[in-house]
Amino acid sequence: MARTALVTGGSRGIGAAISKALKAAGYSVAATYAGNDEAAATFTAETGIKTYKWNAADYEASKAGIAQVEQDLGPIDVVVANAGITRDAPFHKMTPEQWNEVVDTNLTGVFNTIHPIWPGLRERKFGRVVVISSINGQKGQFGQVNYAATKAGDLGIVKSLAQEGARFNITANAICPGYIGTDMVMAVPEKVRESIISQIPVGRLGEPEEIARCVAFLVSDDAGFITGSTITANGGQFFV
Repeated sequence: MARTALVTGGSRGIGAAISKALKAAGYSVAATYAGNDEAAATFTAETGIKTYKWNAADYEASKAGIAQVEQDLGPIDVVVANAGITRDAPFHKMTPEQWNEVVDTNLTGVFNTIHPIWPGLRERKFGRVVVISSINGQKGQFGQVNYAATKAGDLGIVKSLAQEGARFNITANAICPGYIGTDMVMAVPEKVRESIISQIPVGRLGEPEEIARCVAFLVSDDAGFITGSTITANGGQFFV
């Protein structure tokens, strides 16, 4: 029987690439989304991957959604916490609402996603957890105090879960993508995009599929001895 994988924010951008890569690797995949019904329907029609709508910032919604996924596809063995938002502003102009929205989705949302699944992973003595962090969680970024704080916090979650899960054959790892050629990045003005690329030693943006291949490796049996680690996939822009 195929293992079941949950990918939050899994119908667009990096998440969509992850969902498709896991399906190609033989997993039964559930992809979540927060609000774009049309994009989710198109994604399902094109890939055959089931999509589920809930807000990762809402624990009860996450718990109910996860229960539905497991009813439909079976116990979740692999969880990829990818859902995230930005509400950028210089710190002196940042509002409590901008802070809280990002923390609720990018940090608390990771708790809300993994916590309902964790008891089952412990009971079955197998699990793969991957959290999609960011280069800006490692180095910080102007105008992203909220975002950088959450993405740095995600790394702390992974390191702690790795220690708690080890004796249950559960691994927990993070990926910190650099600038990836998603619709969001490609929508910025060309001059801004060129400025970003000029800071990347390999001279280009990353591809969503390159992050997806990192995930596919980390959740595979080949990566069973890797836990508490962070893959920095940023084209050499920042070294840890």
